[in-house]
Amino acid sequence: MSGIMKDKVVLVSELFDKAEQYGKTTIQLYRLKAIDKITDVFASVASRIIIAVSIALFFFLLTIGLSLYIGDLLGKSYYGFFVMAGFYVVVTAILVFIRKKYIELRFNNYVIKEIFKEKKRDATN
Repeated sequence: MSGIMKDKVVLVSELFDKAEQYGKTTIQLYRLKAIDKITDVFASVASRIIIAVSIALFFFLLTIGLSLYIGDLLGKSYYGFFVMAGFYVVVTAILVFIRKKYIELRFNNYVIKEIFKEKKRDATN
């Protein structure tokens, strides 16, 4: 082989090496972006779950207080618990009927919005 042919072989070899490195770097970049998105969505959903648990505890304690108060008004403390249980049966029945249209749809939309939301970067990036 002549010197020119060797140079061309070396250039093609270097080109393939650079293309392979580019491919590996691109795959790594997509992995890191996917991990970033997953952690953002998880953090957002986790914070909402924590808030929901706090609200549930508030309503749980409020329900106990109202049950005792209503029971006191009705003469027997357990009557108040029956009244509150009936209230929650009605609320649960309503939630079962509206869950597809309002609850699941909103949750799905929220998760999709979080996945495709652009991350705000600070001025240094």
